[in-house]
Amino acid sequence: MASLNVGNLGEYLREQRRSAQLSLRQLAEAAGVSNPYLSQIERGLRKPSAEVLQQVAKALRISAETLYVRAGILDAERGRDEVETRAVILADPTLDERQKQTLLQIYESFRKENGTDAVRVDGTDAFPTDGTDVRKDGGPADGEPRQSAG
Repeated sequence: MASLNVGNLGEYLREQRRSAQLSLRQLAEAAGVSNPYLSQIERGLRKPSAEVLQQVAKALRISAETLYVRAGILDAERGRDEVETRAVILADPTLDERQKQTLLQIYESFRKENGTDAVRVDGTDAFPTDGTDVRKDGGPADGEPRQSAG
């Protein structure tokens, strides 16, 4: 039988749940999933969908992107730094949700300006890789040389 490669995800979820001082039953209820299903995820027996991971992340107040990477939904190498940066922003208890989203939008715009691939908060590509010019400022499209402003 093929491994689901979600053991790391399950261990991480268990750690996060315990640090949040939630029982398995409490987290399952908060996330809107069944207790047995959540238990199977924690034990690495089930691979949850992105939607379930998003619900669990919301209940734990952690980054869904981090869970996506651990579950193999997002490419870890491509987005590790970005995911970690987003996780720190989303976990900051001194910021409200509007401030967090604004910060994430600014972060995405800087990555775009520097020509760095990014993944949006919703898990989709922030910048297409099909050669489409996504710059609104009339700057060069992906693949074209960028000139310094000075």
